[in-house]
Amino acid sequence: MIIAVCILLGIAVIVIIVLLFQLSVMRLSAREIRDAFCEKLKTDTNTTIDISARDKEMRALASEINTQLRILCMQRRRYQEGDLHLKEAVTNISHDLRTPLTAFSGYLDLIVQDKALLPQDMQDYLSHMQGCTEQMRALCEELFHYTYTVGVLDGDLSAPQMHKKEINLGSLLEETLLAFYPEFAERDITPEIQLPSEQEKVIRYLDERILSRIFSNIISNALKYSDGDFFVSLNAQGKMHFSNTARSLNAVTAGRLFDRYYTLETGRQQSGIGLSIARDLTQKIGGTISARYEGEMLIIEIEL
Repeated sequence: MIIAVCILLGIAVIVIIVLLFQLSVMRLSAREIRDAFCEKLKTDTNTTIDISARDKEMRALASEINTQLRILCMQRRRYQEGDLHLKEAVTNISHDLRTPLTAFSGYLDLIVQDKALLPQDMQDYLSHMQGCTEQMRALCEELFHYTYTVGVLDGDLSAPQMHKKEINLGSLLEETLLAFYPEFAERDITPEIQLPSEQEKVIRYLDERILSRIFSNIISNALKYSDGDFFVSLNAQGKMHFSNTARSLNAVTAGRLFDRYYTLETGRQQSGIGLSIARDLTQKIGGTISARYEGEMLIIEIEL
């Protein structure tokens, strides 16, 4: 009786050891599959997952995952090629459109110079044509800059790479505002600006072109929605505050201004990507941007 019990115990111990060994092998195989799978997802490679274990089921699992990885790799390359071709096509189209539009605008300006000799209805038609032409030129420019921006954000090798250097935020903000002086004058808006003193200048190591694009898009947005005022401030910690009265907005629409292609029906045709690009670029350079609506004021804040 005792011998039988000992034999049974011995068999049980052997079974347990075998099961523990198989479990250890399966856990090792699962870990190898997990690590290899994560690595393949991060890199663009044709190599497959290989495991050290000879377990039939685990090797079948690895084989099936390899099949799906090959399919995913093909789809990824197809997407990347299609995305690149789309960006190139949009860039070429926007460039091709700008050339005839510039010529058309030039001839239209020549006609407008003598529009006093034309009947009033013809003068009205010409003014309308000028407005439409300028709108199309602005849209082409925005489309061109959008494809460039997307390329930068996606790490597109065909897009210009970032070039960081020391930038005085106050000086660059002031220069960008001066570039919009004609638009402010046309809207009869006198910006109120508060910048740190020269002794307290705010220096950041960033790409000047990207930062200038962020400022330009925010200022352009203010010109679209402002009811006659614009306030800009920069503190010593690098926090910027842009605000303007915007009765055409509300808390809901202000919250959606960063949504790509969202537009507000205000009688002015907009492309709806300016603030979306500003948000994406701000995040790209490690900053934060937010918008809120308080007491008929649209407030956009950036911290770098």
